[in-house]
Amino acid sequence: MERKSTDILIAGGGVAGLTAAAAFGTAGFKVTIVDPTTPITERDAAGSDLRTTAFLQPAQQFLAAAGLWGRLAPEATPLQVMRIVDAAATPPVTRDFNAADISDKPFGWNLPNWLLRREMVARLTELPNVDFRPGTSFAHMLARTNEAIVTLTDDSQISTKLVIGADGRNSAVRQAAEIGVRTMRYGQKAVTFAVTHDAPHNNVSTEIHRSGGPFTLVPLPDQDGKPCSAVVWMERGTEAMRLAALPDNEFEAAANDRSAWLYGPLTLALPRSVWPIISQIADQLTAPRTALVAEAAHVMPPIGAQGLNMSLKDLSALLDLAKATPGDLGSPRMLDSYARQRHADIRLRVTGIDALNRASMAGNPALQQMRAKGIQALYGVKPVRRTLMQMGLGAQS
Repeated sequence: MERKSTDILIAGGGVAGLTAAAAFGTAGFKVTIVDPTTPITERDAAGSDLRTTAFLQPAQQFLAAAGLWGRLAPEATPLQVMRIVDAAATPPVTRDFNAADISDKPFGWNLPNWLLRREMVARLTELPNVDFRPGTSFAHMLARTNEAIVTLTDDSQISTKLVIGADGRNSAVRQAAEIGVRTMRYGQKAVTFAVTHDAPHNNVSTEIHRSGGPFTLVPLPDQDGKPCSAVVWMERGTEAMRLAALPDNEFEAAANDRSAWLYGPLTLALPRSVWPIISQIADQLTAPRTALVAEAAHVMPPIGAQGLNMSLKDLSALLDLAKATPGDLGSPRMLDSYARQRHADIRLRVTGIDALNRASMAGNPALQQMRAKGIQALYGVKPVRRTLMQMGLGAQS
């Protein structure tokens, strides 16, 4: 059997893996990317991922360098203000964090996941040095001193300098490398959907806290002439499943109550889906000829748009190292540098989001009042507020 060779083998054809293929391919590396499924690139197709992803400001430059931002920008909804509402406090507390305080750009931009896949797959077709193989996935590998031999599920083999595991929280690459993980479970799930509403969102992303987890509305383009927002509603697992099973009219009534009617009546615009909430960190980011990125390396609750944006920081660090010394691709020195750059930041942010999520879940009235006072105190000191916003965009602490 003929063994093909490539510079980089990427396992995982989700948003992170597709972005990685576009970024490394645009930089001139020969890339093979595999995934067990074919990306669904139409909103109304069966199995379409109807969630959305908010790209924070630092992601724009990385996506532009990968040849992606020009495709995505016309469909992106700016996020100018991050609003936090503690509806459980007496009286309720509302604080706005405006990107204008620290930048002439918005905090970020929101895009539907199905559309991201569509534009990313289209970009890969423009790159002759990228071989995308949907329907085929990573099976196992043998790491040698100068290369890794990867066997795919169709029994073909590829020799590569670097294997990038971007294959999710149950990563086959991570398991093959015998890297363990530390997982924190909250007994939570997220119900995701989209709504139209009467009040304009004015490019404000609103995170409403009460108990069980945040209820977050993130701006989308208007739908049927009405303002539209994507919603992530985090609740205790049993409650989330109950909500997801309600008839539409009863679910809309529950969502309106949970949103404190801040946007007026909410009307379902897209079907509901349910996703488990965990935090997870890989014990190591690397193994011989192997680097973990995105959810193969770290998972966290969907708070503050940190998840995929941390994944892009992984990719940016890895790409910078690859471009700096192309002949060193996948070497122990390169991989050690990647681990040093990313591991501390990952631990800091996963720990921080874990703390925010636990605070948001609080149902005890005394704890809820403490949460509200904490929001007021952090907002009230301008230097602290600016530092929090900069850290939210990805600045190192």
